Amino acid sequence: MRPYPFPTGQTADVNGTELAIMLAAVVVGSTVKAITGMGLPIIAIPIAALFIDFDDAVVVLAIPSALANVVLAGRERHHIDQTRDLGRLAAFGIGGAVVGTIAFVSLPETPLVLALVFVISLYVVAFFVHPNLQTSPQTSRRWSPVVGSVAGVFQGAVGISGPIVQAWVHSYRLPQSAHIVTVTTLFGITGIAQVVVLAIDGEFDSRLGPSLAACLPVLASIPLGTRLRDRMSSRSFDLAVVAVLILSAAALLLRTV
Repeated sequence: MRPYPFPTGQTADVNGTELAIMLAAVVVGSTVKAITGMGLPIIAIPIAALFIDFDDAVVVLAIPSALANVVLAGRERHHIDQTRDLGRLAAFGIGGAVVGTIAFVSLPETPLVLALVFVISLYVVAFFVHPNLQTSPQTSRRWSPVVGSVAGVFQGAVGISGPIVQAWVHSYRLPQSAHIVTVTTLFGITGIAQVVVLAIDGEFDSRLGPSLAACLPVLASIPLGTRLRDRMSSRSFDLAVVAVLILSAAALLLRTV
């Protein structure tokens, strides 16, 4: 991984073709995100990183990812009373995101990504072996600080915390809207923390234009994804969430190897 932050004077050159590819990835990712609660960074970052530098992709997609979470959390805010451990997960997620972003320069990428793929695989296997797998309120309260911290570190270090949060919250078996408001609130908080640190470090100096441009397809795609989710059964929603987790593991593994 290239040192982070970038040396003074080094810029990210994003041409029209690269920008078009990134925007297409954002459309797909934001639609999937509106359906399942995650999908934008896990889809868009690996695709964009095939054509532009990985660090550039992380920075450019930070703002649209945060925006998508804020919008979705706002749309589902009326179901926040059905959530669980949201405050604890959020508080520890903020701390983890700041630590992960600052430590980005020294944290090796490959071991982090492989560890993330391993965790995703474990949950997917557990879901199919035990379809009714559910984390009790007592267990979730005990472990939520650890999960929040780890998710925040991954968000700051590699720009992807979705699989950790998604798998953990999905194990609660909340109603669909409560699930969406939980994960998007958590992603939004850690994502905003990441954006603030990146802005302070001057990482948007040469990337602000592409980042803001990517916000437009996010706003256009979310209503479509929300309508599709409203038509899904609980089982279909569960399978969609697991499918995105599998996709995320495959994309991360493909990029790593």
